[in-house]
Order: sequence, then structure tokens, then C-alpha cells
Amino acid sequence: MHNLDRFYGPNAGYVLELYERYQQDPASVDAATRAIFRSWEPEVQEPMAQENVGSVSQSHVSKIVAASALAHAIRERGHLGAHLDPLGSDPLGDPALLTETHGISDDDLMRLSPSVVGGHSAEGASNALEAITALRAMYSGTISYEFDQVKSSSERAWLRDAVGLRLYHRDPNAADARKLLRRLTQVEIFERYLHQTFPGQKRFSIEGTDMLLPMLDEIIAGAIDSETKEVIIGMAHRGRLNVLAHTLGKPYAAILAEFAHVKHEEGIPLTDSFGFGWTGDVKYHLGAEHLLGQGAARDLNVILAPNPSHLEFVGAVIEGMARASQEIRQVQKRSPLLDVDKSLPIAIHGDAAFPGEGVVAETLNLWHLHGYWVGGTIHMIVNNQLGFTTDPKDSRSTVFASDLAKGFGIPIIHVNADDPYACLTAVRIAHAYRDHFHKDVLIDLIGYRRWGHNEGDEPAFTQPHMYELIREHPSVRELYIRLLDQQKVVTRAEAELLEKEIFAELEQAKRDADTGAFAPEAQLPNGHHASFSGEQQPPRLSADHIRKLNEDLLTWPKNFTPHPKLARILQRRATTLGAEGGIDWGQAEALAFASILVDGTPIRLTGQDAERGTFSHRNAVIHSLHSNNTYIPLQNVQGAQASFSVYNSPLTETATLGFEYGYSVHAPEALVLWEAQFGDFANVGQVIIDQFIASGRAKWMQNSSIVMLLPHGYEGQGPEHSSARLERYLQMAAQDNWRVANCSTAAQYFHLLRQQAYYLQRKPRPLILMTPKALLRQPQSSSRLEDLTEKGFQNVIDDERARQQPEKIQRIVLCTGKIAIDLLGHESRAHNEDVAIVRVEMLYPFPGDELKQVIAGYPQATEVVWVQEEPRNMGAWSYMFPRLRALLSRLTERNLTLDVIARPERSSPAAGFWDLYVAEQGQIIAEVSRTPLGQSGGKYVR
Repeated sequence: MHNLDRFYGPNAGYVLELYERYQQDPASVDAATRAIFRSWEPEVQEPMAQENVGSVSQSHVSKIVAASALAHAIRERGHLGAHLDPLGSDPLGDPALLTETHGISDDDLMRLSPSVVGGHSAEGASNALEAITALRAMYSGTISYEFDQVKSSSERAWLRDAVGLRLYHRDPNAADARKLLRRLTQVEIFERYLHQTFPGQKRFSIEGTDMLLPMLDEIIAGAIDSETKEVIIGMAHRGRLNVLAHTLGKPYAAILAEFAHVKHEEGIPLTDSFGFGWTGDVKYHLGAEHLLGQGAARDLNVILAPNPSHLEFVGAVIEGMARASQEIRQVQKRSPLLDVDKSLPIAIHGDAAFPGEGVVAETLNLWHLHGYWVGGTIHMIVNNQLGFTTDPKDSRSTVFASDLAKGFGIPIIHVNADDPYACLTAVRIAHAYRDHFHKDVLIDLIGYRRWGHNEGDEPAFTQPHMYELIREHPSVRELYIRLLDQQKVVTRAEAELLEKEIFAELEQAKRDADTGAFAPEAQLPNGHHASFSGEQQPPRLSADHIRKLNEDLLTWPKNFTPHPKLARILQRRATTLGAEGGIDWGQAEALAFASILVDGTPIRLTGQDAERGTFSHRNAVIHSLHSNNTYIPLQNVQGAQASFSVYNSPLTETATLGFEYGYSVHAPEALVLWEAQFGDFANVGQVIIDQFIASGRAKWMQNSSIVMLLPHGYEGQGPEHSSARLERYLQMAAQDNWRVANCSTAAQYFHLLRQQAYYLQRKPRPLILMTPKALLRQPQSSSRLEDLTEKGFQNVIDDERARQQPEKIQRIVLCTGKIAIDLLGHESRAHNEDVAIVRVEMLYPFPGDELKQVIAGYPQATEVVWVQEEPRNMGAWSYMFPRLRALLSRLTERNLTLDVIARPERSSPAAGFWDLYVAEQGQIIAEVSRTPLGQSGGKYVR
């Protein structure tokens, strides 16, 4: 080795520096380097006008190193010097981007070879200064990049090539330029028309980031080329009407009719006051679906998911929808097949919401998890540089709105929203990266907001200087017209004619909306399957069929060795189908799942520790004692016609629950279950519960059959591990929006799961299920084989003992869930022959007819008492009281009183001390049975 040709850029300088140190003190370098330097010296060629890296003198090493460091700084920090603000503010800057910081001048760079800069900017350059200038244009223009956080060297190299070789830059021909101008004109004139026609009405204009629409066009065109079948978009309200009109093809007349409050159908009110089953939503929350190229060889379905005002939560929902779209579930004895190229999720964020809403980080964390991977999402921040009235300095601790994404190794592209060609380059790179690596990518579209947060606000009250600039700033359409006019592609007169044409389209649409000439698609006011009738229970299963399913579930490969203790626990299930019974909750669930799979219904179960179950009751995934192998019995059931998948979720509720909701919406034929570690942990996902699961059908006619499994029951575990907050779900129960149940036996759980699967295509509704903890293995809560074969789900379970002598019953106790088993199994039961304990298993819809029949069956009863473990202001009492009172009032021939036994009203759901819990529970049972207390505790109850 006699020259530096084999070394690149700064490495050559580093070798020369080591050589200098060796000459001064050979011991200053390691032995291997000394051995090389003993027989080596750098070749010095004749002086040249421009020095070559391989022939540089030692006196210029520092210049080479400085030039290389400058180039590295531009690649790494060029975005800090980029001209990204359409309003013209100076870039943030960074000293590392300045030549003088590195002790080098432009004259020095002119005398250096471009190879010291390296990369694609050096190609075709005659010296380092030209290469640095080209590098600045790449990384510090109106588009810039952050790639250093990407962990994979091959991905970084791909991204550098995409930028340096301008692989995704297109110089548009005249036709493309006219097409882009037409889209920008549609976007702007639509917003201006709404602003003039409906002054003061909220529409959340896109003006200032108009290029979002052409960027979506570009992604969709690329998706068609990639043979993607679905593009699923999630976004908040800003720009939503424009996306509905121009990306989803929603007719102008339909949107204008909504502004004018035109009714969808004659006779259907704008609210649900008259019981039509839906309330609708404001126009800038609605979703839509549009099929492009219908009937063509490569059609594409574009979906905009509906979203409430709660920003960013729809991001998790569309990820679930995308996963559902990508999976093939009608496969036998396995998890679903996954084709991530089948659908493409696009998440459109706000600049204040992206770093501000924690659900964003939760959702980003899902991107590479086995149970949640969708092959990459294209994220786009619509960056107004302002959140409502709050400046960035008050709304985030990061420099850029997009900085959160760097923690997940996501490449970031920043782009000035006033440069149309740079914007289109950004989405082409993003889409190609997603297609190639199947990973997330983010575009930070930096623009402004022409009006206030909504069009009724005066933004100059809080940002006077910014809005002085905005008032004087031309739109991106105007800037583009000037460019095309200068290039003699489109004249100003042609642009004005185009504006008049689109304005005329809107005027005609307004006339159609006003006169009723526009006929919207008819929609069922009560959603799909509103009038479901017929058999309410799935077909019965034979005993032989259940035995065969049980055998399959207890069989694993001969060379597979589970933990011996777990093997014994599971094998005990082989003995429970005889006369003695003993089918516990976990076994009943496994048998229900197996039978559902044989019926051809796919199942997806997720949650924190869902594979084993929080309380070690499920063990759906068995781990080998001697290897990392696992075995899933439910993926090996003979005769199964659909897939089974179970995944432990990350330690989050909001994003995962939103994901499962989206999955259930987009896979209506699948039984989708989400399990909370403890029931009250679902509180963290309250936005998903309130805004989507409880009300999505009423607002958007969006059906979901998601099952929420919420461990619930008072067992002395304290305030956070006792109540699943049953009262909240009952408070939101209306318009047949979901079902709320609290089962007391394993057989009831078995039948309820089968019923939910049966209802998927008949009456899709979410199921909110309080699941047990102590009852999971409680003998009195276990079931026998005939309970699975001879019965179906019972909304109300009467007291079998009381039915033997109904005339003796004076008190009818109504209760639900675990407290029923506590009462039925208590020793005082033997001495209370005048008390009937009736279990209300289905709380909503309220089983009025069944309860009326049960109460009528005890003709001598004088009182009805609702009993619950929860404090009086929690649990089911507030829900049951008015309904029971109304029911009893209709029994005019009876004089029945109504009372409640419960813990006293509290702000915290449960006591934190065991002795207090025992006293309270003892008081409840004593009051029900009217027996003396074993210990004092009366002040703790009622």
C-alpha cells in the first residue's frame, strides 16, 4: 500500500494524521498500524491546480478533514438550514453548517477535490466547493431530510441515493403541470366558495397547506402502480372536507347540503330524539369510501375513516383497519396469512397534536410488533406552525414537530408547502421507501393556516405579526400560476378561465342541493341489520362434538414438552366432561373458541398478557420447557375452517384498543376480543370507548362487534384492581349500541361467546363483558357438559331452589356477577328459605320481559332488592333503579318495594385494606340474609 486511493473522504485524512503521529512517536499508534507504516509513505505527486485526495500534502490534511466534516454536517443537520417556512422566516441554522466553523474557506474548497465531500454531490463536480453547493441544495433547500436515526445502513444508503441521484424528482410536462394546477384550483376555490357562501360556519380550511391534496393524489397513483388494493386514511378535521370532495369523490352537492342542514331523507330527523337509532355527526368528522377504477384490472378502494374531535386517536384505528385488510383469515389450523402490500395506511397529523397527544407515541410503537405490523405507514404532519392559538414554543419541547418519530427510527422528510414539486418528490420518496422496506416514514409538510383555528376565530388577536404576513402572502396556487406563466406553460388568462369553470361547478352543486335535485344515497337510519329477528341463539352442540374439541385442545406434539405443572393443570380438563363436571372459565373459553373456528369464524384475541391470561387461566400459547418453541392448541383443532391468532399487547390501552376497534370494523366476519389486564385499566382507553365503540354506530353508521373482556370483582385487592367501572358502560348504553353482560358461570361465558360470533353477520354490536378473577377456578362457578349442550345463554338465571317452593319467597334479590356466587355459596343460604337469589347476566339490553316473568313467579314476595358489591353511586344500581321501578309499577296488583344493598357512596371504588373489605362484604351478605354480623361493619355499608 503506497497511496490513499483505497480510502474515502475523511478516512484519508485520518490515515495521514495517524502517520504524522507515528513519525513523531511510533509508540503513539498500535502495533498493527506501526507494522504498516514501517513500509509505507504517502506518495506526493507533482502540484496540480486541484489537489487529489491521494496526492495531498500533509499540510492540507486539516483542510480535507474540515471539508469532510462540513459535508457530514450538511447531510446530518442540513434541515436546520433549510428554507422550509413559506412565510419566509430564517432557518434555525447551526454553526456546523458554516464553513468558517470548520476553519475552511470557499477558496480552500475550490482547491480541494470533490472526492473529499464524497457521495452523489461529488459526481460531476470539478472541485469540493461545487460539491458542497450541490449538497446544500439537496439538504438545505425547500426540502430536507433527517435520516441519521435510521438504524439500518442499507436503508440509509437507499435514502441517500434517493436524494442524491434525484431518483424521485420529476420535471413535469405541460399536461402534468396543467393537471396539478387544476387540482390546486379545485382545492382553493372550494375553500373560497365555502368561505363566501357560509360565512362564519366551521369548515377547518386546508388553505396554507393546499399541497396535501396533490400529495395524496400522488400516493394513490403510486398505490395503483404497486397493485395496492386499499388506501386507508386517518386524519383530523383540518382539510377533511377538501379530502372528502377531491380524494374521496364526495359530491359537492352533498357537502353543500350538509352546510345548509338539508335532511338526508324525508321523515328522518336531524337528531335521534324520536328513536331512529342514529344521531349523525358534524360534516368535518365524517368518513367516506371511494372505489377508483371500478371494474378495471387494478382498482383501488380509498377509505377515509370517520374521526371525532379527539385528535390523533384515529391513527390507531386505521392501523387496525389496515391489518384486517391485509390478512387472509379463511385458512385452516393456523394464524392468518398476511400480505402487507394489500393495503396502505396514511396517517395525517397536526403539528401540535403529533408531539402533544400520547396516543401518537403509543401507535408508533406498534409499527414493528408481530401482532400489529402493517408493513409501514406513511405519516404526514400538516404543519400550520401553530396549534389553535398556541405557539410551538409553548406546545412542544422539541425543535421540530416531527422529532418524536426519530425515537422510533423513522426517516423524516421536511418540505415547504409552497414548493409543489418538492412536495411531490417528498411523497414519492416516502411511498417508495414504504414499498421497499415496509416501514413507517414521515413527511413534515410545513405551511401555515390562512384563517383561525375555525373560521369564526380572529387569529390576529394572538398572532398579529404572523397573520399580517399571511394576509399578504399569495396562495400556493397563485405562486404556481406565476411559475407556469413565466415558463409559458399556462397563461394568466387560462388560469382565470379554470377558476371560473370550477366556481361554476360549485354554483350548480349549490342549486342542486337547494332544490333537492341532488339525491344522496339512501341510508338506513338504524344502521345495518337493525331489524334482525329470528333465532337468537346459535345452534346447539352435541356432547360428542365437544369431547372431540376438548381432545384436540389437550393434544400436543410428541416431541413437545410443556412445563410439567402447566401440563398437569391442562390435563385436568380431560376429566371435567363427566358427571362430576368442573369445566372452569378457561376451559369453557377454549371450547367456545374451538367450536367457533369449526363454524368458520376467525378469532383474534389480544391484550396485556392475553396469551397466558392475567390470572394464568387461559394458557392459549404453550411454551416448550427445553426450547423457545411454542404450541397453540387452537391453531390445531381438527375441522377448523378459519384462523386463530392471539397476541400479547404492549403495555398500553389506548392505541391497542383503537387498533382492535378498527380491525373489528374492517373484518366484520371475525370475532375480535381485547382483554384488559384489570378491568379499570380500560380507563386509559376512554376516548376509544366513548368516541368510537359506544357511539360509532350512532354517529357514523360504523358497525363493530369488538368484545371487551374486563376483569371485575371485589376481592380485597384495593381501589385499582376491583371495579371495571361497570357504571360507565351502562351510563352510555342506549339506542341498542352495545351489550353489557356480567356472567356468573363458565357455561354462560361459553354460550355468550358463541352467541357473539353468531351475531357477527346478523346483529353486529360490541360486547362489554365483566369477567371474573376469583370465579375463574371457583367450583360453584364451574359447569358440566350438559350445561354446554342443553342450554343457551340466559339473560336472567332464576333461583332453582326457590322455584321449588315459590310461595315461600318474601324477598327477591337481584344481583349480577361474582356477588351472586358469594350469596349462593354462603352458609346463611341454608337458613333463608324465603329469599330468592336471581342473577341478571345480561344488563343491557335490559331484560325486562325475563325479569317480569321471574318476579311474577313469586306471588307472595313483598320486596325486590338490588344487591351489588360496588358503592351505591357506582356499579349497576343507578342504571337498574329507574328500570326496575318502571317494571314494578306495571305490576299494579302487587305492592312490591324496591331497595338496594351496596357499599356507601364513595369517590374511590374500593377499600385499600383487607380487614375493611372483609367487614364490608360481610355486612352486604348479612343484610341480604338478614342474619347477625360476625363482626362490626355496619357503618361501611349503605
